Amino acid sequence: MSDERSRTPEPERIEAVFRNGSVTVVGIIVGFSLTFLTAWASNPLPWSLYDLYGIVPLVAGTGMQVIALAALLRTDSLEVERYRRAIRLFLIGLVLVSVGVAIAIGVDAVGAIDRST
Repeated sequence: MSDERSRTPEPERIEAVFRNGSVTVVGIIVGFSLTFLTAWASNPLPWSLYDLYGIVPLVAGTGMQVIALAALLRTDSLEVERYRRAIRLFLIGLVLVSVGVAIAIGVDAVGAIDRST
């Protein structure tokens, strides 16, 4: 009887094949985010202080995506709770990257309008 009480229940797990698909998707999107950052960093145009409004969420979001990918690559990410936590972190990072890109486009648009007037 005491042996049954001392055993902790096995955590709920997901199928490895399902997790592998998630790792693929997250890895591809992380690659796109890193490529966007690289393209922006290597752009020969001068940066302005307003570029920080876009770059801060972009860098933070990309960092969160990389952390989520690292979490998904761990073998314990087959546990449902750890898997969900990694996916949640990835989605927050994806939203931040999207917000950063939208802000960067807005800043560029406002700058183009200012230069044309």
